[in-house]
Amino acid sequence: MVTISLVMIVKNEEKILRRCLDCVKNLMDEIIVVDTGSTDKTKEIAGEYTDKIYDFKWIDDFAAARNFAFSKATMDYIYSGDADEVIDDANRMRFMSLKSALVPEVEIVQMHYVEKSGSSVLNAKSEYRPKLYKRLRNFTWIEPIHETVRIDPVVFDSDIEIFHMPESLHSKRDFSIFEKAYNKDKYLSDNLINMYAKELLKCGDKSDFENASKIFESILINQKVTEEQLCKLSCILAKAARLMGNDTSFLKYTTKVLVSSPCSEICLELGEYFLSHNDNEEAIVWFYNAAYETEPILDIMSQGKAPRLGLAQCYANIAESLGYHDFTDESAEKSAPQDVSAILELHNKYLEEAMEWDVPKEQE
Repeated sequence: MVTISLVMIVKNEEKILRRCLDCVKNLMDEIIVVDTGSTDKTKEIAGEYTDKIYDFKWIDDFAAARNFAFSKATMDYIYSGDADEVIDDANRMRFMSLKSALVPEVEIVQMHYVEKSGSSVLNAKSEYRPKLYKRLRNFTWIEPIHETVRIDPVVFDSDIEIFHMPESLHSKRDFSIFEKAYNKDKYLSDNLINMYAKELLKCGDKSDFENASKIFESILINQKVTEEQLCKLSCILAKAARLMGNDTSFLKYTTKVLVSSPCSEICLELGEYFLSHNDNEEAIVWFYNAAYETEPILDIMSQGKAPRLGLAQCYANIAESLGYHDFTDESAEKSAPQDVSAILELHNKYLEEAMEWDVPKEQE
C-alpha cells in the first residue's frame, strides 16, 4: 500500500478546518498544514491533527505557497487538499481502495471535483481535477528505436468525488491577485486570461469590470493573442463598456467578436444592451441567438438561464405595454386577445425553460 501526505495551505479557516480534516485524517499517513497568516484559531485546530505546521509569508502567489507546502512532504504521494473540501463515507472507501491498489507507474490521480456551493467558475457541477501526485518521479526510457524519455505523466482517472463546500466565494481576493500579477510583469498567460475572464463573468461587479478593462485593453495592445483569446478579452471589455455606459467601446468590442466568432456571451451582452434601451424586439433577437444559435466560450450560463430570463422579460415588457400586468393570473393567457395571448405564451415558455435549465453534471 502506498503512503500519502496531505498537504494544505490555509488562512483563517477555523469554521471549516475540522470538517475537512476529520474526513481525511484516517486516509493519510502524514498531514502538513502551511499557514499563510491566520489571525483566528486555524493553527490551533490544525495542531489537533498534526505537529507539522509551517508558516509561509503570503505574497499573493498560490503557486509559491503550494510549492513550499509540497517541499515538506515525505510520503510516496501528495494529496493536495483545501479546507473547504469534504469527502463522504462512500468516497472515503473508494479512496482507501485506490490507496491499496495504486501502482507506482501512476504519477497523477484525478478525482471528480463536485461543486456544492451553488456558485463557481466551473461550467459544470463536476469536473476531473488532479488531486494526488507522486512525490518523486522516475524517468523512463520509451520507444524501441530513437528512444526518448517519457515526459508526459501517467494519469489515472479515479471514481472518487471531492465535494467543494466553501463558506463564501473569494472573488475579490482573486481579482486583486490577477491585477497584481499583471502589474508585476505586464503579462498574463493564456490560462490566467481565461480564469480571470471566467471569474469576472461569474462573480464580478461593475468596479471589478472597470479595473479589469484597463488590464484587458493593455493586453490587446501589448500582448500577442490568439483569435480565441481576442474573443474572450473582447467579451469582457464589451460587458465592462455596457456597465459603464460607454456605447462607443461597447460597439467596438461586440463587433470584434461578431466578425470573428460569434458566441453566446456577446449575444447575451447585446440582448442586455437593447433591453436596457427599451428595444425589446431587438433584444429578443440577441437573447434568442445567445440561447439557441451560438455556443459559450467562457460561461455556460450565457447560453442557459440568463438569455431565457432575458427573453421572458422582453415579452413581459411587451405585454405590459399592451395593458397586461398580472402574470400570476393563469387565466390571463386564455382571456387575452389573440396577439397578446401569444406574447404571454412566449413569456411563460421562456420563464419555464429558465427555471428548468441547469448546468451540466460533468465538465467535458
